[in-house]
Amino acid sequence: MSQPARPSDLPEPSTTPSNGWHCTHMFYRLNRALLSQQTPAQRSQGREQLASILDPTSADAPTRMQSFIVSGHKADFGMILLDSDPLKIDRVHQRLLQSELGPALEPTYSFVSLTEISEYVPSPEQYAARLKAGGEDPDSPALAAKVAAYEKRLPMMNTQRLTPELPNWPAMCFYPMNKSRVVGANWFTTPFSQRNAMMAEHAQSGMAFAGRATQVITVAVGMDDWEWGVTLWARCPDYLKDIVYKMRFDEASAKYAEFGPFYVGYLSSAEQIAEHCGI
Repeated sequence: MSQPARPSDLPEPSTTPSNGWHCTHMFYRLNRALLSQQTPAQRSQGREQLASILDPTSADAPTRMQSFIVSGHKADFGMILLDSDPLKIDRVHQRLLQSELGPALEPTYSFVSLTEISEYVPSPEQYAARLKAGGEDPDSPALAAKVAAYEKRLPMMNTQRLTPELPNWPAMCFYPMNKSRVVGANWFTTPFSQRNAMMAEHAQSGMAFAGRATQVITVAVGMDDWEWGVTLWARCPDYLKDIVYKMRFDEASAKYAEFGPFYVGYLSSAEQIAEHCGI
């Protein structure tokens, strides 16, 4: 039986994750009735404050921040924010509410999560086993070269998972998701080997879109109503549709995935948001 950790063995209490960053998605709608009651001077000041608050290069900005115009009625604009300090992220939200535009801003949805390295990311040895299971000659130089290349890429890929650079591609979408717990399709009672094989198939489907679409997956287990959040960026909107459609046929998705609301948007500066929304 394992012994409980001694206080001296435990890390110091902190809001900083032991690995990776906090991540928050925020979505807002403008109350046009309240906005119309503002004076031209208030609107002008509100636009200036919006530009300052959503400036990703400002000293007060989280380490990563993007803003985007949202299509449809669910929101007018949204943000994705990442930083090791959750309060630095939330401060952006608070500053927006305290700005001249604040009374006319209605938060419509948020998603709080953490970046992570999934347990299904294969080690070099597991990657080699997958190649062999797929029919590769275990003694071939080609297999050895593929494994060596993967081992070289893995630290960089894990860095991107934990502290991601956000692409400046114009089209993006976000959706939360769970893994199913229904009888006959309970992800959490399925053996790890089967889950691992299904996630390998899922990853292979995504790799087919390299250069056209990319993603950041964050975990919200214990932090929000859904278990994971998926943020996709694409060079054009077609690729968002194509990658989600293709991956729906993978067993991990078709049998075990439950999806929340989708938010689709287009990367925009604060000035573009203000112009588009008529502030």
